[in-house]
Amino acid sequence: MARRSSHRLLLLLLRYLVVALGYHKAYGLSAPKDHQVVTAIEYQEVILACKNPKKTISSRLEWKKLGRSVSFVYYQQALQGDFKDRAEMIDFSIRIKNVTRSDAGKYRCEVSAPSEQGQNLEEDTVTLEVLVAPAVPSCEVPSSALSGTVVELRCQDKEGIPAPEYTWFKDGNRLLENPKLGSQSTNSSYTMNTKSGTLQFNTISKLDSGEYFCEAQNSVGHSRCPGKRMQVDDLNISGIIAAVVVVTLVISVCGLGVCYAQRKGYFSKETSFQKGSSSSKAPTMSENDFKHTKSFII
Repeated sequence: MARRSSHRLLLLLLRYLVVALGYHKAYGLSAPKDHQVVTAIEYQEVILACKNPKKTISSRLEWKKLGRSVSFVYYQQALQGDFKDRAEMIDFSIRIKNVTRSDAGKYRCEVSAPSEQGQNLEEDTVTLEVLVAPAVPSCEVPSSALSGTVVELRCQDKEGIPAPEYTWFKDGNRLLENPKLGSQSTNSSYTMNTKSGTLQFNTISKLDSGEYFCEAQNSVGHSRCPGKRMQVDDLNISGIIAAVVVVTLVISVCGLGVCYAQRKGYFSKETSFQKGSSSSKAPTMSENDFKHTKSFII
């Protein structure tokens, strides 16, 4: 009795597996596959492979690019969009001849074919990563600076994928990330950030005068900005003091001149002269009025 019950249990399990496999084939629930990640350099070629066992006459293939909205790449046996001019089909795979950074993203190939149990659907997903070399970075280098101040030089690139690292050069020589390891003739007060591209002098000196340029580099390539000259001068304390003294003397002399003029009465004489001129004009007006009145009486 125990053997019969065990045989029945095995038969039930086998039937369940057969039904499950039939459902699996009928509704296209394929076994999960390893997710592919393909890396390509911009403007080179890349192949997006659809790992499908065999291609049959009745197989239908579709390629889609996934994202916020799904777009067809290969549909109804034809490449779509701009892939018409720069891609070709190799069985189930797509060969892109001139890949661009806009091609980066997730793609899915779907292969459907009729079977005895119904329509069988298999899928495969590929992620395309496009690497881009850095462009000419934008460099900010001041043309002049005062000794003893804080000065920051900036370098940035917005094109490189992955994000590049930055290196600064002075007079054609590479600056070390750790300035204490350099020669004693160079200023060791600077701080260089290879990630952000900044070169900061905490206390700049005349030794830091020179031509500076920056290089951006990632795994694809590198690029440099044109060199720019930075001149560091000492603060002329004596000249500033002399200028202040001269201005003070000029103001003092002008003040003394005004006081002297007031004591001598130059300002009061000018006022009395103005009063005298106005009083001399008054009799003339009255004399004219008198003549006019006399002629009117006559």
